[in-house]
Amino acid sequence: MSDGNLSRREYVTQGAAAAALAAGLAGCIGGGNGDDETSTLEYGAIATADAGDWSDFEDETGWELSFSTISNTPGELLSTLVAGGGRELYDVLGPVGGIQPPLASEGAIQPVDTDRLDNWDAQYDYWETDQGRDFISHDGDIYGIPIVWQGDSIAYLPDEVGEITSYGALFDEEYAGQVAIEDNYTTAGQKTAMYLDHHDIEDIEDPRNMTASEFETVVDFLIEQKESGQFRTMWSGYENAVNLMSNGEVVVMDTWEPVVFDLRDQGVNAEYAEPEEGYLLWALADYVVRPEEERSDAREEAIYDFLDWNLAGWYGATITQQTGYMTNPAAIEYAEESDEFDADEIREIHEGVSERFEVGGSWQQRWPDEREVYEEQWERLRSA
Repeated sequence: MSDGNLSRREYVTQGAAAAALAAGLAGCIGGGNGDDETSTLEYGAIATADAGDWSDFEDETGWELSFSTISNTPGELLSTLVAGGGRELYDVLGPVGGIQPPLASEGAIQPVDTDRLDNWDAQYDYWETDQGRDFISHDGDIYGIPIVWQGDSIAYLPDEVGEITSYGALFDEEYAGQVAIEDNYTTAGQKTAMYLDHHDIEDIEDPRNMTASEFETVVDFLIEQKESGQFRTMWSGYENAVNLMSNGEVVVMDTWEPVVFDLRDQGVNAEYAEPEEGYLLWALADYVVRPEEERSDAREEAIYDFLDWNLAGWYGATITQQTGYMTNPAAIEYAEESDEFDADEIREIHEGVSERFEVGGSWQQRWPDEREVYEEQWERLRSA
């Protein structure tokens, strides 16, 4: 992924490689063994974090940046870092946030001293809520540095269904057989819980961290919908999601907003809903992996320089324009002063995502207390 001109679809669909492959790549490059003579930082992250061109960072710091894609699945990340030697292979990890409790408890990630980040105080502060703080911290320490922000909802084809303003469209009989949900309990499961609770269909105290019985109730509801023929499919794979809507098989979908951007690029009239139940909020975050005792002073400085660089204008503008996600406030100013970027587009994207965080909703739960029950119940849905 070295081409800075990759489309949004390419960035997303190249997705998360298997954790073992990412680890193998990092090891082959040679910078992940703590040998500072190589002057290479190892950055393992999901594909949408890849700027493609890291030369500005390399020129500024004298350190090469080796990027490899990682799995975004919490269980696989934990396995890679704890049992797979990931702590010796990576300097910084960039998955979707919210997974720090198990990783921090196992010593797989390290706290970050934000006082050492020059750009920290200039960042969006939407994490400064109870739910948002839980998304980047653990036991009072900050572990995740948010570099990408987003509020998810559902995509729809207005020419077919008009305007949609509720997750209830996923369960509207009018669209039976033309609806798809993601095969993912952290997205489809949580949005369903938000819908059921908001409309007093079920009493769910906290959709982001349900009890075992609450989540079983959510799955019971989804099984009823599935067995009645409401869902055309439970999709997985970004290309699959785009194709289902581009060919008209699906008119309402629980999915990611880049799908809408790609559909529009294909000439398809698609929209992303502003749901009355609120948004599924999340942030992609950088985590420091390499233990402090394994960092030389030079590597320590390079790690913090890299975190700061990901909070600055060029990186923010690049990622926003590639993915349609909000990054950092400096991205707008940088785009205005540069011919590389569409400043109006970047400003519009940031304003739109900011509005979602102000509207609120429920932060995506990446590691629920009843995770094993979630997985067992979701498998029951798959098998229904």
